[in-house]
Amino acid sequence: MIIYQILSTIIFLAILPVYAVIRAFNGKALPLEKFGKFHAPELGNKVIMFHGVSVGEVIALENLIKKTKEAFPDYKIVVTTGTKTGQEIAKKKFENTADFITYFPFDITFCVDSFLKKINPSVVLMAETELWPTFAAYCKKRNIPLFVINGRISDATFKSYRLLKIFFKELFKNYTSILTQSEQDNEKFIQIGAPQDKTEVMKNLKFDVKRIEADFNLGNGRIIIAGSTHKGEDEIVLNAFTELKREFDDIKLLLAPRHLTRTNEVKKLVEDTGLAYGMRSNNDCFDNNEIIILDTLGELSRIYQICNFAFIGGSFNKTGGHNPLEAVVYSKPAITGPSIHNFRDIYWILTRSNAGKIVKNPQELTQYMHKLLSDNDFYSQACEDCKNIFEEQQGALEFVINKLKGLLK
Repeated sequence: MIIYQILSTIIFLAILPVYAVIRAFNGKALPLEKFGKFHAPELGNKVIMFHGVSVGEVIALENLIKKTKEAFPDYKIVVTTGTKTGQEIAKKKFENTADFITYFPFDITFCVDSFLKKINPSVVLMAETELWPTFAAYCKKRNIPLFVINGRISDATFKSYRLLKIFFKELFKNYTSILTQSEQDNEKFIQIGAPQDKTEVMKNLKFDVKRIEADFNLGNGRIIIAGSTHKGEDEIVLNAFTELKREFDDIKLLLAPRHLTRTNEVKKLVEDTGLAYGMRSNNDCFDNNEIIILDTLGELSRIYQICNFAFIGGSFNKTGGHNPLEAVVYSKPAITGPSIHNFRDIYWILTRSNAGKIVKNPQELTQYMHKLLSDNDFYSQACEDCKNIFEEQQGALEFVINKLKGLLK
C-alpha cells in the first residue's frame, strides 16, 4: 500500500494540471473539497459518515441515512459524493438530515489526511463498490471502522478485479466488514481477496421501500401509468396507447410528466389524439375520460397502486431512468426504455423475472404492453414476481442499523 500511495501521488501530481485545464475548458471547475480544502462545521467526536459516489448510490442511501439519524440522535451525519450530480441530489434529499455534505477526497495522502482531520468520523459506510486504498489505509491507521455496504460487483468489473487479487487481498485488511447485496456479490468479493469472515449478505437497500396505502378512485378500466415522462416520451406512450386502444377498449392511461412546467405541452399532445382527457388537479376521473394527466405534486409514488402496469420515464433519453420500485412495490410490473444507468442494478434484479422489462425502442414498448394486456397468465405471473422479489430483497436497512448499534455506544 505504501508503494501504491507513492506512485498514485506522483501520477496524480503529474496529470493534475492537464485534468484541471480539460475541466476548465468544459466549464467545470475542479472542486477544492476534493483536495480536503473546505470549512466544516463543528462536528465533535460522534460522526457517522456515508459515501455514495453518484445519483444511484445516493438514492439508495436515502432511507438508511434518515433512519440512522433517528436511531443515533447524538451523532452528526456527514454525506459525501464523488460527482456534481451526486452533490446536487444529496443536498436536495438530506437538507434537513445531514449535518454536512461535501465531496469525497482524491485518494491521495495529503487530500485524505486533511479530509479525515476535519471530519473525524466514528465510522464510515461506503456504498456499493467504492474501494479507495489510501482512504482505507488512513482509516485503519486512525482506528476508524470502515464498511462497504450494499456491496456489489458487476461481471465486467469482477473479471478485471480478479486479476489483481494480491492487491485487493491487502486492501481488504483495512476494512471492518463487506456487506453485500446478494450471495453472488458476496462470493465475488471473496474471490477477489476479501476474507470470508468479513463478508456478509445484507440484501439491497434500494428495496427498503414502503407501500403507502391511499384511497384513489379514478374509475373503471385497466390503467396504464406512464410515470415521470420527459420531452419526447409522451409521444411514444400516446402512440402506443392509441394503437392498443383499438384492440383493448377498456384500457385507460394516466400520464405523469416529470416536470409540471411541461403540463401545457403535454395537454396539446393529448388533445391531438382526439381522446377524451381530464386533469388530476380538477379531480377528473376515468368514468368519462380515456386519459388523465397527473398535474399535481407528490402523488405519483402512491398512485402507482391503481395501475395494472407502469412505464417508467426518463429512459428514452439520456436521463438514466427513474425509480421502478415505486411501482413494483405495489406488485405492478415496470417497463423502461434503454437508458437505465441510474438504476442498472435494480433492473438487473427485476429483469431476471417478469417484474421488469427493458425495451429497446417504441415498437418493443407497444409489443410488450400488448403481451401484458392479452396474456392473463403472463400478467399474473409478472405481478407475482414483483411480490416475490420484494420479499426476497427487503431487510437491508435494519441489518445495517443493527450493525451500527453493535458498534456505536
